[in-house]
Amino acid sequence: MKKAVVLLSGGLDSATALAIARDQGYQCYALSIDYGQRHRSELVAARKVAQSLGAVAHQIIKLDLTAFGGSALTDQTIEVPTSGAETDIPVTYVPARNTIMLSLALAWAETLQCQDIFVGVNAVDYSGYPDCRPEYIQAFEKMANLATKAGIEGKKLTIHTPLMHLSKKEIIKAGLALGVDFSLTVSCYQADEMGHACGVCDSCRIRKAGFAAAGKCDPVSYLA
Repeated sequence: MKKAVVLLSGGLDSATALAIARDQGYQCYALSIDYGQRHRSELVAARKVAQSLGAVAHQIIKLDLTAFGGSALTDQTIEVPTSGAETDIPVTYVPARNTIMLSLALAWAETLQCQDIFVGVNAVDYSGYPDCRPEYIQAFEKMANLATKAGIEGKKLTIHTPLMHLSKKEIIKAGLALGVDFSLTVSCYQADEMGHACGVCDSCRIRKAGFAAAGKCDPVSYLA
């Protein structure tokens, strides 16, 4: 079977991306990054999701981005916004996070001799993050094929973004159709140790609106 590295945060989108990769016939190698994020319960969720969806292997790489800070997710002195009023790039954006994560996925993919990486980025409900845009993914893929031994030898790497143009409603429906257990996932930017969601951060708002639009009940617990 063909192999794929799948970036798995433990959230709704990455779980659906993993399910899609599996459905397309890939042996899935899930990769999660412990970067010092405020919502560390998502790593527990990632383990459960990887097991539930039959990942061949699941790696959690520790890389402490709190040394840099600059984001509400990596700096405890910056509050996670809960007003839902932000229109620009929010303070929950982690500088260069997707570039770092994709680089690690690229390294593992080349080691595994696989040519496919799946990532659950989305340009519809993407919270204003610049590293979730199609042009960014295209640029990284081009760089990856210039920068690796595999790429130079003609083994082209492809970065798959199956959720790029889907609404949250469509992502949820796709995940449910593929057997994703969304009760295992953690999307909240400030979930507690048990994975309970705050219900008021941007990620919670987007998730709740998506389930409502899909006409489905969100199985996770919200504190508000």
